[in-house]
Amino acid sequence: MPAPGATTPVPILMVEDNPDHAALMLYAFAEGNFAVDVHVVEDGEQAIGFLRRQGGHANAPAVEMILLDLHLPRMSGQEVLAEIKQDPQLRRIPVIVLTGSDDEDLVMAVHDLHANCFVPKPGNQEEFAQAVKRIEKFWCGSARRPRLT
Repeated sequence: MPAPGATTPVPILMVEDNPDHAALMLYAFAEGNFAVDVHVVEDGEQAIGFLRRQGGHANAPAVEMILLDLHLPRMSGQEVLAEIKQDPQLRRIPVIVLTGSDDEDLVMAVHDLHANCFVPKPGNQEEFAQAVKRIEKFWCGSARRPRLT
């Protein structure tokens, strides 16, 4: 069910290399209360290409939120986050780090790179789905995101 007053889906980029985690998040969004348009890429280089509309992503939409795993092939999530937050065209996009670690040093490191939020991935599927729904409720329902082109 779309959010009250929502006319278009919220465009989201999910950067996740684990197909099971990606599928679970997509399912949670589909069961959610907000209209979303989720695009999935599997590594950090694809994420940057998508965000900059380069290569095979020339027609990619501007996204209003990024869900970023940290443990990625080809370019780590921390490298992706650093590149996003250093880019004047991308740095305003909220980046929610959703990763399997809950290490305090890692939490501090990603916040030093200006992540907007750090959410440890829960261990079981139901808690994982609930975490995604809470993210959706806050970032798509309560928070105001900048509209980028």
